[in-house]
Amino acid sequence: MVRAKTLICVVGPTAVGKTAVGIRLAQHFQTAVLSADSRQFYREMTIGTAKPSDEELAAAPHYFINSHQLTDDYSAGDFERDALSLLAELFERHDVVILVGGSGLFVRAVCQGLDDLPKPLPNVRDRLNSLYRQQGLAPLQVLLKQADPEYFDKMDSQNPQRVIRALEVYESTGRPFSDFRRGHAVERPFEVLSLGLDTERERLYQRINSRVDTMMAAGLLNEVETLMPYRERPPLQTVGYTELFDYLDGRCTLENAVEKIKQHTRRYAKRQLTWFRKDETTVWFAPEDIDGMIAYVSAQISPQ
Repeated sequence: MVRAKTLICVVGPTAVGKTAVGIRLAQHFQTAVLSADSRQFYREMTIGTAKPSDEELAAAPHYFINSHQLTDDYSAGDFERDALSLLAELFERHDVVILVGGSGLFVRAVCQGLDDLPKPLPNVRDRLNSLYRQQGLAPLQVLLKQADPEYFDKMDSQNPQRVIRALEVYESTGRPFSDFRRGHAVERPFEVLSLGLDTERERLYQRINSRVDTMMAAGLLNEVETLMPYRERPPLQTVGYTELFDYLDGRCTLENAVEKIKQHTRRYAKRQLTWFRKDETTVWFAPEDIDGMIAYVSAQISPQ
């Protein structure tokens, strides 16, 4: 039986329906929602990040949506600090708070804490980002595998930001990223219940493809065009944006760019599921099984 204060984490792959579930749970337990989607923080990125609509935002109190600008440097460590501070305030009014997101590192930052990593030397990140833009991810993967094979074998090596961060640490300190990893969770003053959402693979892929089409119809290309001056910012080095930057650079047709967004999003969803399934405490539900989730949470937080 868990203690009185409980953080309910709604996790799972992109497009599975986490936003709707988070809102329903927040309404039932009369509480607030924290977003742990690392791209929804940024005001300038709306269509490509599938932010909650105005109606959804009005349906329950939300935090960490449109909270930052693209010019802000905002890391998972910054989010850990800010989210814990906010949770301390929210838990004074609520016994339960909802955390929703597919960014596994940001969820882990709040629930378990992050490693105490050194700050990179000046210009290291810019140089690595420049190499990534010019030559792609493959040469960075080779560098990291040589520098830190232990971490490379465990990490999501298809995630450019994770690869670059690990190389930053190595090039700034001369020590592999794996040397700085804690390997144990930090004690939190609240309990965590992790609810995973999943559905049939074909259905999920259909939802992803449909969402991309909806984004394009809603003006994603225009959004990306307006963000060209910021294209080197890390949040924009992600699926849905890099493919359309390639189109605007004349490297592919619009049709090919859209197909790549769908393909890369499907691959990202698979990586998300792999990440979240590593947590054996997560209890998995179909996204439409709201009653089952409410019953499970209620049973865990109710006094004996």
